[in-house]
Amino acid sequence: MGSGSDPWQRELVLRVMPMPADSNANGDVFGGWIMAQVDIAGAVPVARVARGRIATVAVNQFIFKQPVSVGDLLSFYATVTRVGNTSVTVHVEVYAERNPANPHIVKVTEANLTYVAIDPQGQPRAIPRG
Repeated sequence: MGSGSDPWQRELVLRVMPMPADSNANGDVFGGWIMAQVDIAGAVPVARVARGRIATVAVNQFIFKQPVSVGDLLSFYATVTRVGNTSVTVHVEVYAERNPANPHIVKVTEANLTYVAIDPQGQPRAIPRG
């Protein structure tokens, strides 16, 4: 998952640009759209750890730091912070790259989510070790 000895380093897992359909009349992107993207981004490293099907069980913290506008290029970085017997917690940070003519990057959102590994019947299952 990263390039060093720590297997749970921060990793770029998703990059997306919100479009007009993702925003309100003022051009601000809906918080719910951002939340959905964070859920997708958080699931990427968790699915690797769980080696199979997972489900979101908790949004432990979600902080909107800055508004997101149509045309911002969003980068989602995820870090696995805890691996339990059946669950995995991940921290996701979202950065917006703005103004392509004179680019600058700002952190717009961060969140902590917990996912549970599930079997084909949707019941919790043990996470493989090693």
